[in-house]
Parts: sequence; structure tokens; C-alpha cells
Amino acid sequence: MNRHSTKLIAPMLAVADMKETIGFYVDVLKFELFWESPDYSVIKSGDAEIHLMLASDEKVMEYVRGHSSIYVEVEGITSQWSHVKNYKENYKIKDLFDRDYGMREFHISDPNECLVFVGEQIKHAEQIDCNNER
Repeated sequence: MNRHSTKLIAPMLAVADMKETIGFYVDVLKFELFWESPDYSVIKSGDAEIHLMLASDEKVMEYVRGHSSIYVEVEGITSQWSHVKNYKENYKIKDLFDRDYGMREFHISDPNECLVFVGEQIKHAEQIDCNNER
């Protein structure tokens, strides 16, 4: 029996405006632009990729808006949050908070209303300290 291994899983997001969406992920979330064309682009952070596809028309976006979400696990969320919180007037953002399942997260909606969950595992010692303060 032949075996295979998965090398990468990358979300493919429909977007209304390619330039605006690339700007969001590059400027706000600090991804790097890996490949760009008018209809299809790829942004990266480390080994993680997000593929962006220009929606064929507004009807597609009507179905997609508010119905997409992705989870991005990071290292150094406190530093990232220090940068992202400066964009609160431009985007819907839920402030940094701790989850019961051991993640520290913030949430932000991209220009196409895709909800981006950004999280980092809380070290056990940090989790104990947070629980004692509540």
C-alpha cells in the first residue's frame, strides 16, 4: 500500500478587491506577499499560506461574506497584538483574551468579512497565573 503525507493545507479565500485584501494581510497581520496576479495571489507567514482568489462577481461575495473563518496559530502574540490593536478604527477586532482551551487569542475581520482567529498556546505557568488573578 502506498502512503502519502500532506505537506500543506492552505485556505483559499474569495476576495472582492485583491489589492485591499493583500494590504490587510501584509500591513495588519504581517504576512508576506509570495505571489501576486490580478485574479489569484498567495500570502505567507513562515510555512503557512493563504490563497486569495478574486471573486468572479458580487453575487459570489454575497454568499461568502460573513461565512468564512480561519485560525492562525502564532508565536509572539503579545507583540503582534501591540501592532494589530492600532487598527481598531479600521476593522472589527476582538481584544486579546485567554480561552479555556489554553489559547490566548484576538479576532479580526478582514476586508471581505472573513473572521481571522489569531492565537498562541498559553504556557502552563502563565495559565496558572491568569487563573489566580481572576
